[in-house]
Amino acid sequence: MPIHSTDCTDLNAILVQLVAANKTLLAGNFVGAYLHGSFAVGDPDEASDVDYMIVVERDIADDQVADIEAMQARLWALDSNWAKHLEGSYITRHALRRYAPDSAPLLYFDNGSRVVERSQHDNTFVVRWQLRERGITLAGPDIRTLLDPVPVDDLRREVRAIMHSRADGWFAHPEHIGNRFYQPFAVLTYCRMLHTLATGTVVSKPAAAAWAQAQLDPRWTDLIQRAVADRPDPSGRARTPADPGDVVETLAFMRHVIAVSDTFVPGGPATEG
Repeated sequence: MPIHSTDCTDLNAILVQLVAANKTLLAGNFVGAYLHGSFAVGDPDEASDVDYMIVVERDIADDQVADIEAMQARLWALDSNWAKHLEGSYITRHALRRYAPDSAPLLYFDNGSRVVERSQHDNTFVVRWQLRERGITLAGPDIRTLLDPVPVDDLRREVRAIMHSRADGWFAHPEHIGNRFYQPFAVLTYCRMLHTLATGTVVSKPAAAAWAQAQLDPRWTDLIQRAVADRPDPSGRARTPADPGDVVETLAFMRHVIAVSDTFVPGGPATEG
């Protein structure tokens, strides 16, 4: 049984199976299993990803990757909505503690995927901060024994780089946020990144949105509130065009957030630029 669990009984049943399957498959290579993401930092809902990290002693052998993929497919086939939203990575104990952005990509399952890939998706300071400061231990040692505190300057530097790189892509191709999934996602993501730059912490998207509404010009209040409210049926929203006016406002909001972020003194209060 997990050491700790979530407030959702149905999800906990899936997590028990996730841990048991990994323990059986990995045997002596298994170190621990942990939750990060929404269920760690707060405000999950029925559409939330179930973000997990499996820590191992040594790199998983190539001939075992197919077994891990088959295990994920068996979990996905369970009669549970949560099993369709499992998203996680496998990382060695050494790689978890000694972050190296140019290290080999991790074994990773995207949200709802049954196909393993290699990705740096979870090999970030943001994920490490969530794991250490808010993570839920499902099995294994306390995550704080595996992770040192994340330096706040490193966390801010990473978030600032993501803020600029995502903006470059979305400004060049605004059609990428032209649906009702990515348009509100962009608004909430920029609220969250601004909050991290201001505070040196990571919170949920709804919490960051509430913070941004209190900190930023009232011009953005309605746009942020619509993004928070536009949550149910994520797969359906991805196939539904966003309001063109909201797309224009979202691009303007991103530009504003970047301009404000450039005026922040690390660790200082959030202020309008």
